[in-house]
Formats: sequence, C-alpha cells, structure tokens
Amino acid sequence: MDAMLVTGGAGFIGSNFVRYTLKHHPETQVVVLDALTYAGNLANIDDCAGTDRFRFVQGDIRDRDTVDDAMRGVDTVVNFAAESHVDRSILDPSSFIETNYNGVYVLLEAARHLEVKRFLQVSTDEVYGHVPAGFSVESDAFAPRSPYAASKAAADLLVQSYFTTYGMPVLITRGGNTVGPYQYPEKVLPLFITNALEYKPLPVYGDGSAVRSYLYVEDHCSAIDRVLRSGEAGNAYNVGTNREVNGRDLAARILEILDRPAGLREFVPDRSGHDLRYALDCGRIQALGWRPSLDFDALLDRTVRWYVDHPQWWREIRNESGFRSYYKKQYDERYQT
Repeated sequence: MDAMLVTGGAGFIGSNFVRYTLKHHPETQVVVLDALTYAGNLANIDDCAGTDRFRFVQGDIRDRDTVDDAMRGVDTVVNFAAESHVDRSILDPSSFIETNYNGVYVLLEAARHLEVKRFLQVSTDEVYGHVPAGFSVESDAFAPRSPYAASKAAADLLVQSYFTTYGMPVLITRGGNTVGPYQYPEKVLPLFITNALEYKPLPVYGDGSAVRSYLYVEDHCSAIDRVLRSGEAGNAYNVGTNREVNGRDLAARILEILDRPAGLREFVPDRSGHDLRYALDCGRIQALGWRPSLDFDALLDRTVRWYVDHPQWWREIRNESGFRSYYKKQYDERYQT
C-alpha cells in the first residue's frame, strides 16, 4: 500500500481530494496535515475518519519537526495548505507570505531529504494576473496583482527551482475558480448562496463586469489526481474551464435558483487591484485525457443544493466570532448585516 501526505486536507479542495483519493484508490493510505486555522474544519473530513487508511495530524507546514514526522514514510505529497482569500491578503499580507511561501519551503526541504517520489503543489490561475484577451498558458510570465497571488507565484517559482537544482520530481497545478461542498462561506459563490438563503444582500464588486470561469471541486480533484499519476515531473498544468460568468449574472442566477428577490443583488466598492478576467489554456492537461464532467448549470445547481441541504455546517461557521469580525470589517460600511 502506498502512502500520501495531503497538507491542508481539512480545507475546501483538500478535504474533497482526500475523499476522492480514498474512494478511487483503495490501495492508498492518506495522512492529512492541517493546522486547523479558520478555514480548516474537522467536520469536512468526518466521514473519512472511519477507515484505517486515514490518519489526521494537526500541525503547521512551517513547523519543520511536525512536517518531518508527518511526511516520513509517504511516497507522495500534495500541498493544498495555503492562505487563499484575496481580501484577507489585502488587509494583512504577512500570513500569506509565511504560509504560502515559507511553508512551501519547509515542505520542499523535507520532501527532498526524505526522497519523496512525487511532490505536487496546488497553485492558482491568479499567478498570471488579469488576462484581457486570450488564454494563459503554463509558460506565460507571472503578473500577480494581490499579495495572495504574489505569494503563490513565489511558491511556484520555488517549487520549479527544486526540480532544476535538485532534480526533485515536482508538479504544479494552477486551478481556476473552484466551487462545491465545504467551501468556506467568505468565497464568492458560497457567500452569495448563504446570504441569499438568509435574505441578506449579495455584494457584487464594482459594476459586476469581472468574469470568472467556474470548475466543480470533484472535477478539480480528478485533474490533480491525473497530474499526480500521469504528469511529467517539472511541469505545471492549468486546470479549468472556459465557462466565463460575470459577477452580475452569477448573483442573478443564485437569486433565481433560490427564488429570492432580485433586489438583494447589491453593487459595492470594487476590490483593490481587482483582476477583471482569468482564462486558462488547458491543452496540456487535456493531453493527459482529463476533461471536466459538469457544465456550469449542473455545477451551480449541485453546489446550491449542497448548501441548502447542509445549513448546520455553514451556519456554525458564520456564527464564529472570527468570521463575524472579518465579515463586519469588510462589509458593514457597504450594507447592514
């Protein structure tokens, strides 16, 4: 039986990937390392704890001893651990640099000394910056426009340097906007859904013209799995779709699905350094045989339904003091919550 370390495995995409791996690879033992900061939640992996192929370790990827202990004996590492919310990075960049760059350095050093067979860094399309036309390919120059994106771009470069300098078998995936079960409700889609369910305003940045392409989390997990098992070491792989939707239309669709008043859509001051468009050329991963399984309507309906069916999960998070204080700081001047 092979063994895999999944860092950040109690977060959104990480927990879904753990579940995907346990389901599709019965020969794989999964170790999850997660610091359980605000976005990490043991409830996300409760259903995994019943198998002897799963082990959880609470710890920070910046802690060398903890990382060494968790990584010892594993064959592969998949790193999801990251601070990932752009607005939070604008308010306080320090934790993004510490986790997203310094933490990756600690992981790489441990993987190098322990001779891990595959190391996959989960990155983001935001490293490419605003793409006014066309599509980003993996060889494009980075142009990050937020502290979050800059921290992820720096980590990508560090990961690639370990391939060039040390010959480490590293891989990178750069994912588009991912949605689905267990996504922390500060992100745009779960924020829109949960606000609509409580008849609260849906805050649309600026004039709502910024577009994103949405990818269902299980499709994202299948892409990471494909790259991990079939990708060429040293390469990066874009993971996404070309289903471009602007903020105005996304909010309107949510209100329509949930039968809420159109007037709940509210335009608020734009985010600093807001990228108006990301767009990925996914030819490289498609050459490995990967395709997303859900179209936009299907992934949106499935995501909305999950939040409708799991009110206890997201209401507990929204009631936590950390989320309330952040939510208040971000939005109280824009509307009353």
